[in-house]
Amino acid sequence: MTERLDGPQAPGGDLPAAGAPSGRPDTPVADPAPDRGGHRLGPSPKLAILFLLPALLLLGAWVIYPIVYSIFRSLYDSTGDHFVGLDNYASIFTDSSTLTTIRNNVIWVVVAPLIVTVLGLIFAVLTERIRWATAFKLILFMPMAVSLLAAGVIFRLVYEQDPDKGVANAVITVVHDTFSSSQGYPGARPRENDQAPAAVQGGAVVTKQPAQAGQPVLIPLVGLKPDLLKDASPAKAAPGDGRGDGLSGTVWLDVVRGGGGTLNQIDPQEKGLAGITVEALSGGAVKATTETATDGTFHFSALPAGSYVVRLPQSNFTAPFNGVTWLGPALITPAIIGAYIWVWAGFAMVLIAAGLSAIPRDALEAARIDGATEWQVFRRITVPLLAPVLLVVFVTMVINVLKVFDLVFIIAPGSVQPQANVIALEMWRVSFGGGGNQGMGSALAIFLLLLVLPFMIFNIRRFRRDER
Repeated sequence: MTERLDGPQAPGGDLPAAGAPSGRPDTPVADPAPDRGGHRLGPSPKLAILFLLPALLLLGAWVIYPIVYSIFRSLYDSTGDHFVGLDNYASIFTDSSTLTTIRNNVIWVVVAPLIVTVLGLIFAVLTERIRWATAFKLILFMPMAVSLLAAGVIFRLVYEQDPDKGVANAVITVVHDTFSSSQGYPGARPRENDQAPAAVQGGAVVTKQPAQAGQPVLIPLVGLKPDLLKDASPAKAAPGDGRGDGLSGTVWLDVVRGGGGTLNQIDPQEKGLAGITVEALSGGAVKATTETATDGTFHFSALPAGSYVVRLPQSNFTAPFNGVTWLGPALITPAIIGAYIWVWAGFAMVLIAAGLSAIPRDALEAARIDGATEWQVFRRITVPLLAPVLLVVFVTMVINVLKVFDLVFIIAPGSVQPQANVIALEMWRVSFGGGGNQGMGSALAIFLLLLVLPFMIFNIRRFRRDER
């Protein structure tokens, strides 16, 4: 009779040797047993605790103790002597300035992470299709090498109101001036006396007496500093049209530096006002429009004989376009969010690009072979496969924006900082920035911790799932 063997046997017997695998794939391997002396194999748990003890001490000193002390301190008033319970937490939702910080944090959480994630996705996809992808990624990632403090200083200069200093307004002003002239003379006006040939009506400058075709019209103005026109051409008298079918004149600054000169007459030292829009009116209707030359002269050609009122519209006397008030109350929060996006978009691109490189190319090529367009491949395949990475990037950005402090503190001027305030900055201002109320500051710190904690737990759970 043939004896059947199901696995390795011990010498001299039919049973497998102790600790030897049975040979079956579904048979688990037994854990290593203690040695015959009853000792556990490997290092002692006491030794592991000894090595972990320094890290545990640092964790307790830097994380656990501050949290516990902040909870305790938030239950007391500004002096720390009187127990107030939850009054500091109630003040968070009743004080108008604190409600503004919560509103700004909501805007940050909704806008900034979404834009950073979307831009990171777009950059990651596009860099796969360009030749100098590494250089492009390096340029986009470079802001991460700059501290948020330095980034705040950079964008404080970028958002300067003066186009000669602020890059943003310099670009906007150039684009605006390309399509619309920004020439203006704010403050210019005629003299307020009976001898003045013109007067102000509804913001516009209008001649007092109707002008006849073929006769020069003089419109002297004051109210401008001669230094502003130091590069302007000298004013000249417009020649009359002997045929009587045209109307001409001069608009100039009737001021001589140092005094002197003849009122309502063109002197050699006086400057012409270039770029002034001039209208000829008859019967209350505009019959013709022209513009002054560099020497202040203007001319209407082919006007029929008759009397006309010459008007300089109000638009000539409005301030020239000098860009957008980025650091004003209305745009300060979007401006700071723009700086944040500049810093973090490259970071999001690198993470998403790493996830994009792990996508199987067979699925993308199969979709293209089946006739899918690039947009369909991107929307139906790339984005769903990248969803875990996009979610991690988005949640990480949410945690970051809830703690944003440096950019708001540096970019926002002191006059508009209350409109740009966020919880982290308010916590510092209340505790150390002049408020002197560490009870309220501790309550804000705990409130901020409660906001951040769910997103941190979510991220940690995702990381653990990915490791499995």
